[in-house]
Amino acid sequence: MSNKEKIIVGLSGGVDSAVAALLLKRAGFEVVGLFMKNWEDDDDDAYCSTRQDLIDCAAVADVIGIELEAVNFAAEYKERVFSAFLAEYQAGRTPNPDVLCNAEIKFKAFLDHALALGAERIATGHYAGVREVREGEQAGRFELLKAADKSKDQSYFLHRLSQAQLAAAVFPLAQLHKTEVRRIAREAGLPVHAKKDSTGICFIGERPFREFLNRYLPRTPGPIRTPEGRVIGEHIGLAFYTIGQRKGIGIGGVKGGGSEGEAWYVAGKDMAQNELVVVSGHNHPLLQRDSLRAADLSWISGRAPDAASAYAAKTRYRQADAPCRICLAEPGCCEFRFERPQWAVTPGQSAVLYQGEVCLGGGVIQ
Repeated sequence: MSNKEKIIVGLSGGVDSAVAALLLKRAGFEVVGLFMKNWEDDDDDAYCSTRQDLIDCAAVADVIGIELEAVNFAAEYKERVFSAFLAEYQAGRTPNPDVLCNAEIKFKAFLDHALALGAERIATGHYAGVREVREGEQAGRFELLKAADKSKDQSYFLHRLSQAQLAAAVFPLAQLHKTEVRRIAREAGLPVHAKKDSTGICFIGERPFREFLNRYLPRTPGPIRTPEGRVIGEHIGLAFYTIGQRKGIGIGGVKGGGSEGEAWYVAGKDMAQNELVVVSGHNHPLLQRDSLRAADLSWISGRAPDAASAYAAKTRYRQADAPCRICLAEPGCCEFRFERPQWAVTPGQSAVLYQGEVCLGGGVIQ
């Protein structure tokens, strides 16, 4: 393949995507930067950094010596990601919009746009790897791999990518640690070398989450109760809480049922009765699950893994791999059975399956 292949890099305004673009340019590719605007409901808002991010992208493109294009995917975002996000919250689940954003925007709307501009592949600053299988019955297929920097690995968020999407993806940071990425940026004179990593949900940014959600979902107060049925407070609406939540429940002064002074945690939601169930103590049995059911499955290879093999899974990002077995009992569903109970397994989040360094895909926890 000629090194003059055109690769379009998704530039976010952060250091990771900037270094991804720099490395591809140094490798001799024809690189074009693309800035995606995905949200514009309250763009004059103090929390929205879109304008500053675009300014940073322009400064980065100038230093690297590449073209920069800006594209607005706000309509696609609202239709494909945000509407699903709100529907999940209304149903009492806690969705992961970053997973949807990658599958529907960064590797679909952005990929389509890049191909229309004459690029063969797209690149992002994700910490993950992609590998083409060269031999055996899987030859020609693509695998999603964990990043070398395990503390930054983002394969969890990319587990819904298809073979076609992975075949067109380049992850230049796969083998780099974050400290090296910052060093490369600093030495290259990139103006974002010390810029703080963005946190928060992909389109909400740094806004107070409950305040944001309250703009779109009604507050429907109801009782907060213990598993034994003791009512100890009132919640503002089940959508505003998540399993395992400790802060912001609003019952701080109420004594727990366990040993003295143990904190309260959200352990469940009774949607029919509009009741929030809380338990006392981090290790309460209702916060431990040794199995889960996942639906809306997406397998990277295009087919379900062999149920006879041993795997590991994550039920949330930034979690150690948990050894498990899987059971594909009914169509479209997969049961994950863990060797050790998992804490605060949360409906709406993703259960993602791994075999060593390879991310196999996963589904949405029911």
